[in-house]
Amino acid sequence: MEQVFDKIQETKKFIESKSQVKPVVGIILGTGLGRLADKIEAKAVIPYEEIPHFPVSTVEAHAGKLILGSLAGKEVIAMQGRFHFYEGYSMQQIVFPVRVMKFLGVKTLIVSNACGGINPLYPPGTIMAITDHINLLPGNPLIGPNDNRVGIRFPDMSEPYSNELIDLAVKIAVDNKIKLERGVYAAMTGPCLETRAEYRMLKILGADVIGMSTVPEVIAAVHAGLKVLGFSVITDSCLPDALEPADIKKIIAVADKAEPVLVKLIEKVLAAL
Repeated sequence: MEQVFDKIQETKKFIESKSQVKPVVGIILGTGLGRLADKIEAKAVIPYEEIPHFPVSTVEAHAGKLILGSLAGKEVIAMQGRFHFYEGYSMQQIVFPVRVMKFLGVKTLIVSNACGGINPLYPPGTIMAITDHINLLPGNPLIGPNDNRVGIRFPDMSEPYSNELIDLAVKIAVDNKIKLERGVYAAMTGPCLETRAEYRMLKILGADVIGMSTVPEVIAAVHAGLKVLGFSVITDSCLPDALEPADIKKIIAVADKAEPVLVKLIEKVLAAL
C-alpha cells in the first residue's frame, strides 16, 4: 500500500498539472452512458493511456477518457469508460481512479452502469437507483495491507449507497416525471452472461439486476469516505423461464435510448447537491 499511495500521489500531480479544476464530484460512466461527458464544460480531456498508472479501457462503448470541468454548477471529474475484472485487471487497478479522485478533493461519487434485469417488474429501458449490492466477484479491493491515509481498515457497509442521495434522486425524478425504480445490484465476473440456473440463484439471493462492474469502485469509495449514488440502466431481461440469446448491439441501443433521461436526472441531482 506504500507503493499504491505513492502512485496515487504521482497520478494526482499529473492530473493537477493538466487542469485547474478542483473536483468535488466524481462520475463513472458505464456502457452506452458515456455521452453525459458531452454536457460537461470541459477544461481538460485526458486519454487514459497518458495518465500514469491508469489502466486502459478495452471494451466497446468505453471511450477511455478522463474529463475535468463543470456540470450543473459543480466542478467534476468524469471517467468516460471504466475498468472490469474480466478485462484481466486486478481489483487494485480497477479502483485506482476512485482513490485518485479522493485525493483530488472529490466528496461524492456518482456511478452508472448498464445491466440485466432480474426483477420481472423492471423491463429494458428502466432506470434504477441502486440501494444495495451483492458482491459475487472473486475478490475485494480492500484485501491486503491497509493504508490509513487511503481509508480505514474495516469500513462499515451498512449504507454503501447514500440514503440521503437516493432520496434526493427520487424526489427529483418525481418532480421531473422521470420513472426511477430502486433495487439491489449483483456483480459477477463475466464476460459471458449468466445461465438460466444462475439467474434463478440471483433472484433467490435478492438481486434485482446483474452486472459486471460497479461494486469494487463503490467499496473503494466507501473505504475512502466518499458518499455514493449509483444508477443502473436495465438493457435486457434476464428472466430464466423466458430467456433469449443476448444481443450486444441491442443492449447498447437500449442504453443509448435511456441515456438522455439519465443525463437529465444526474444534471438535476448535481444542481441540487
